[in-house]
Amino acid sequence: MIDLARTLPFEQAVVVGDAAVRRFGISREDLDAELARAARRHGVDAARRVVRFVSGHSESVGESRSRVKLASAGLPVPLQQGEVFEPGGRRIGRVDFHFDGIVLGEFDGRVKYGRLLKPGQSPGDAVFAEKQREDALRDLGFEVVRWTWGDLESPELVAERVRRAIARAASPRGWVTQAPLPSAQRLTVRAL
Repeated sequence: MIDLARTLPFEQAVVVGDAAVRRFGISREDLDAELARAARRHGVDAARRVVRFVSGHSESVGESRSRVKLASAGLPVPLQQGEVFEPGGRRIGRVDFHFDGIVLGEFDGRVKYGRLLKPGQSPGDAVFAEKQREDALRDLGFEVVRWTWGDLESPELVAERVRRAIARAASPRGWVTQAPLPSAQRLTVRAL
């Protein structure tokens, strides 16, 4: 991964790094050790920036790209995969991003309306369920900002929508906790 982080553009390297960390359970210590071995190689400073930015919480290319684009537009990097609860402790759902636990962000790729449908579920069913979930989130006082692949072409507009949502946000009645990382297949790395 370090060689890719040294040579790829930042956004592409983050996408690869996020996927590797999530899928194979690569730790920060593993990455730091690889950085130390690559200390004299060209591009190691770029690799360090990538390593500082990677997250095992990104569940898709769209989420990885969103983090990069929003940071480049001047927003703080949001927390990811928040579990949202109502005051009584009932879980409402999981969100892709959250900013200070008051503004929730959702990257909408088409996959959840296609190959991730449950057996017997239509795209319309998925859209309706998503609407009901968002209504429940808003009812708790959260601001919800959604964006798509096309929106990532103008990240400053998405960032401005997030900033407006933060300005509007009051104190929500629910709360958000960080979801744990999933179990990963441990990758065996051998130096050449």
